[in-house]
Amino acid sequence: MANAFTRHIPNTITCLNLFSGSIACVMAFESNYTLALGLIVLSAIFDFFDGMFARVLHAYSPIGKELDSLADDISFGFAPAVIVFSLFKEVHYPSFMEGVSNYFPYLAFIIAIFSALRLAKFNIDERQTSSFIGLPTPANALFWASLAVGAHSFLISPQFNAIYLFVLVLIFSLLLTSEIPMFSLKFKNLSLKSNYIQFIFLIVCVVLLILFKVSGLAACIAWYIALSLFTYKKSA
Repeated sequence: MANAFTRHIPNTITCLNLFSGSIACVMAFESNYTLALGLIVLSAIFDFFDGMFARVLHAYSPIGKELDSLADDISFGFAPAVIVFSLFKEVHYPSFMEGVSNYFPYLAFIIAIFSALRLAKFNIDERQTSSFIGLPTPANALFWASLAVGAHSFLISPQFNAIYLFVLVLIFSLLLTSEIPMFSLKFKNLSLKSNYIQFIFLIVCVVLLILFKVSGLAACIAWYIALSLFTYKKSA
């Protein structure tokens, strides 16, 4: 049973998640994608440790669960939406879209809406104790932030345009609330047989990060989705 001091530790860490996520939003509005990525990664670290400390210290609380979702929607919902909002202001627009180029960036906030729906669904879905149904919001946020940093020159080139970016927004937003089972990286033991999917995922991720550096993180999220789809179809 947590004492008066230790029971506040998980919620304090959750607040640090919210703090770094809020600054990530500011950096994203300023198109400082590198700092935004770093702060989202920091938020993801805090998001991992608040749950871990809650379990270790037995400091679960109803307010902690609600606070965690609110913090996550800022750090992993609103922050990536702002990143995409800023990208929409930089990407190439075909000539027939010139009349809507000033309004189109606001469609980026579809990401924030679907992230909120994903988090609300997670809170009431009893199936998601050891795995996920739909793309986790931290994975979605890391995809967008690393893509903005690692592939920025391509994204703002004539080879890419606002339509492609909007299609990506729709695909990843729908993945957030999809019914596709996605594996968790939580290891119950170090057995290769019990965790072979996780080990395969991590080994390929190391290769992707070596090959593509920062944008390799976005490639890792795409690999995570592909591997989840493959294992889902295999088990169906």
